[in-house]
Amino acid sequence: MEKYDVIVIGAGFGGPVAAKKCADAGLRTLIVERSQMPGEKVVSGTYIPAQGFMLGPTWIREGNPPLERAAYGVKIHFIKGGEIYLSLGMTLPTPIAYGAYCRPMCTWLAEQAVKAGAELKTSTTAADVIKEGDYIKGIVTDEGEELRSEVLIDSEGLQNLLAIKAGIRKKYIPEAIELCLEYDFEMASADIEDIFAHHIEFHFAMPEEKIIAPLGQGSVVYLFPYRNSLHTCIGQFLKHEGKVVDTSKLIETYYENYFNTRRWKEVIGPKAKLRAKMWDTCPLYVGLFPEMHEMARCGNGIILIGDAAGFEDTASGAGIPNAWYSADLAADVAIEAVKAEDTSAAFLQKYDELWMAHPAILPSITYSGRRNLLKAQQDESLMVRLAWEQYFGPLSNAVPALSQMKPEDLAAFLPRV
Repeated sequence: MEKYDVIVIGAGFGGPVAAKKCADAGLRTLIVERSQMPGEKVVSGTYIPAQGFMLGPTWIREGNPPLERAAYGVKIHFIKGGEIYLSLGMTLPTPIAYGAYCRPMCTWLAEQAVKAGAELKTSTTAADVIKEGDYIKGIVTDEGEELRSEVLIDSEGLQNLLAIKAGIRKKYIPEAIELCLEYDFEMASADIEDIFAHHIEFHFAMPEEKIIAPLGQGSVVYLFPYRNSLHTCIGQFLKHEGKVVDTSKLIETYYENYFNTRRWKEVIGPKAKLRAKMWDTCPLYVGLFPEMHEMARCGNGIILIGDAAGFEDTASGAGIPNAWYSADLAADVAIEAVKAEDTSAAFLQKYDELWMAHPAILPSITYSGRRNLLKAQQDESLMVRLAWEQYFGPLSNAVPALSQMKPEDLAAFLPRV
């Protein structure tokens, strides 16, 4: 029976960050990952807000992570009858986000944890927790092996089975789970530059257009350009106002209609070659449902981070920064708990104090701007205003602060691409 100071479940975006910090502190640390390699089952792309690199662990931005492309601005297109009838845009002098594919990014993060001394155990599923009285003392793998820990850091993500078995969480309600269909296209870098320059795009439409989910009930069309590829996404919640939604069928219809819009048919589509199509689920609005937001995030011998803790980012939809922040904070508390030989919930609740005081976590999970689009189902002008507030409001607020910083000072807080 192996014994560790800290066991981290999941080698996604958060787990390796917590593991590296624990290993750096001299704790015997193990990462348990169900796939053969970190990120193996995550082939999608994403954009990581620049704030994540500015507020997250410095070693991430300074360590040459496998980033694809920097975005300096956002464009929003509004579609009616297959035509773009209104476009809004904003560009900043510094990157607002960085494109990355999840698989190489997760692999790189795990490599940094292993270099720090953490052990990585792949192709292993944490099937259950070991309980001794009211304390979590490790896990039981799918092979029946017992791995014991002083502190278990759960970065399991949306499914959250260990936290449920530990008795501190419940399943996410379907109203807070979005089903997404993502397409990945090859595209020449010259075409990427010509069509998108250094922007990411979001496409809106009123419900009757059937290009996106009804406003506020899912993600609009995302277009994320990378070095020589393009990633698109449309999503919708599994349930709304008590009604189960035939989500997969609807999303296929949205894509069919979107791919028939003029800009896609004449400008983007002819230069894009499909190479992957994937379904995924992600939590959203978790912080806006009291029954989800108020659930525990730690217990005797266990701390939850990232999506497992409900730290999805309702504001941007990009939960990676919150995974980094919460992992870093959880590691601090775990290190202190192991050294103090006190892994009680009362001691580990220092984690709650830390994440609630963090400048980004609580605001991001309680932001209601995206959900406010529910009010615009039959009001086109309100849709435009709320879309502007959601995507450009935060950028507008950032301009005065950025203008006061020298480029060389700001560069110290951002990665190079």
